[in-house]
Amino acid sequence: MITKKVILIGDFATGKTSLIRRYVDNQFSDDYLTTIGVKISKKHVQISQELELQLMIWDIEGRTDLKETNPAYVLGAHGVIIVGDSTRQASIDNIPLHLKLAQKLLKNVPAVVALNKVDLLTEDVQMKSIVSYLHDSLEGVEEIFETSAKDGRNVEELFLSLSKAILK
Repeated sequence: MITKKVILIGDFATGKTSLIRRYVDNQFSDDYLTTIGVKISKKHVQISQELELQLMIWDIEGRTDLKETNPAYVLGAHGVIIVGDSTRQASIDNIPLHLKLAQKLLKNVPAVVALNKVDLLTEDVQMKSIVSYLHDSLEGVEEIFETSAKDGRNVEELFLSLSKAILK
């Protein structure tokens, strides 16, 4: 079995912890829990009949205007998930900052983007323009996913896509 470190970074309250809970434990809670520092979860992923991957998933505290992401938590990662809250434009606007930090500290490491909380959106047209904007402005991102930790939308696909990119 191969073990790889995956980190989730993004602004505060974008749903990083909820995405991990949905993926690892298939659970969701509406209660907001602030992550302080880092919390590490483990998940086994069956990539093929012959290949099993163990993900060490680091839930890193969210970035704020007053507190940047701690670079020490980022170092050594094999894959990055950048999470933005699809209902908060400021968190989407900060996705390139998170990508830049990851690319500065990690050379040639795959990254994917999760536009989370899409279950709260009423207009699909808005998401299409956000995804289009991000595709045009983000260099080095494998894929962009519209996710919902609440209803599970695209959570498995998000982690599976990153897992496969890590193994390339």
